[in-house]
Amino acid sequence: MANHKSSLKRIRANATKRLRNRYQAKTTRTFIKRLRASEDKKTGLELLPKVISMLDRLAKKSVIHKNKAANNKSKLTKFVNGLK
Repeated sequence: MANHKSSLKRIRANATKRLRNRYQAKTTRTFIKRLRASEDKKTGLELLPKVISMLDRLAKKSVIHKNKAANNKSKLTKFVNGLK
C-alpha cells in the first residue's frame, strides 16, 4: 500500500480516469455498432461525424491508439459511402 499522500491521490485519480475512459470507449463502440447496423445512407451520414469525433477524442487522450482510430474512421467512411 502506498504511504505518500501524493501517491494515494494518484491512485484515486487513476481510478476516476479509468472509469471515465472505459465509459467513453464503451459508448464509442456502441455508436460504431449502431452505425454498422444502419441500412440507409441518410442515417449513416448523420451518425458518421459523431462517431468520428468520438474516435478522435479517444485517440487524443490515448485511450485508443491513433492508428486504430484512423483505421476505424477509414473503414466506417467506406461503409457509409457504400450504402444506398
